[in-house]
Amino acid sequence: MSNQDKKIEIRKARPQTLAASFGGLFETLGIRASDSDLAENWQNIVGDDIAKIANVVAIKIARDKTFNVVLRPVSPAFALELSYKVDECIKKLNKYYGRNAVSKITIRK
Repeated sequence: MSNQDKKIEIRKARPQTLAASFGGLFETLGIRASDSDLAENWQNIVGDDIAKIANVVAIKIARDKTFNVVLRPVSPAFALELSYKVDECIKKLNKYYGRNAVSKITIRK
């Protein structure tokens, strides 16, 4: 097989993070790359009902090495509904990571 037969991939205009570059490999191996992986797969992790009303704003690491996830409702009207779903979000996020990775969810308006 010659070099002419190989498909050349076009480089993206912006540089990528290592997590984004290795994301496919890590996903194949079953390894969660980083907390940016959470923001990228938000809809798949928490489901459509929560993803439609909230977006991940920040992910902070606490002293005990757990995450504090900061969410912003898409509309201030959804803040109350989102507050009722905090426990559900924590359960889904911890299930995704396979451990008690998320200890707190903060809602910013």
